[in-house]
Amino acid sequence: MNRYTLITGASRGIGKAIALNFATKGINLILVSSKSNEALAETMQEVLSYGVCCMAFSTDVSDYSQILDLKSKLADSDITIDCVVNNAGIDYFGIIQDMSVDDWHHIIDVNLSSIFYTSKAFIPDMLGLDRGCIINISSVFGSNGGSCEVAYSASKGGINGFTRALAKELAPSHISVNAIACGAIDTSMNDRLSNEEKESLEDEIPVGRMGKTTEVADLAYSLYSMNEYLTGQIITIDGGWF
Repeated sequence: MNRYTLITGASRGIGKAIALNFATKGINLILVSSKSNEALAETMQEVLSYGVCCMAFSTDVSDYSQILDLKSKLADSDITIDCVVNNAGIDYFGIIQDMSVDDWHHIIDVNLSSIFYTSKAFIPDMLGLDRGCIINISSVFGSNGGSCEVAYSASKGGINGFTRALAKELAPSHISVNAIACGAIDTSMNDRLSNEEKESLEDEIPVGRMGKTTEVADLAYSLYSMNEYLTGQIITIDGGWF
């Protein structure tokens, strides 16, 4: 049986770092991204350089029909998913009254509904194996909220509740479900900040800097390799910020 880990939002940032980390451990990967096909192809080539099997797909995880199409393609290749890393996510910065209804639904669909879609599609694979792992990438704003990031905070809070509930549901089947609540990580999501704003943010963080994508990836692999008794947890990695 060909067992693979599925990583969404894998073309760059945290998703790419997790992909490369898992590849160094000999884990076969399915990489998914809805944009940046060139960057996704580059990530796949880097992963393949570690001698593992890897396939990449342009898939919009906010569209359940595309998730089902992906599942069908993997089934045709006799690929079973034993771990899903739900990393795909987008942000919206602005006051709530200026946010359109379409923008609200887009944030919720990409950040939260996608996790339901991948879980619904690939949990049956894990049930067949009597083991599995789901890792959801969340944010400290899911618990603490972020001014001018209401939709993003709401979606991440939803991820936290989803994680805790699904962990209880799947624990008897030996499938762990955990989330990583990221603080300020040095990714393109923070490109909107000026140098002065970044310096001010780093002054608020006890460690004195933003986190690295590789540090999140290390934690993701720890959850992947941990025994099933660690489940239903929202693990914060924020340099002591919150």
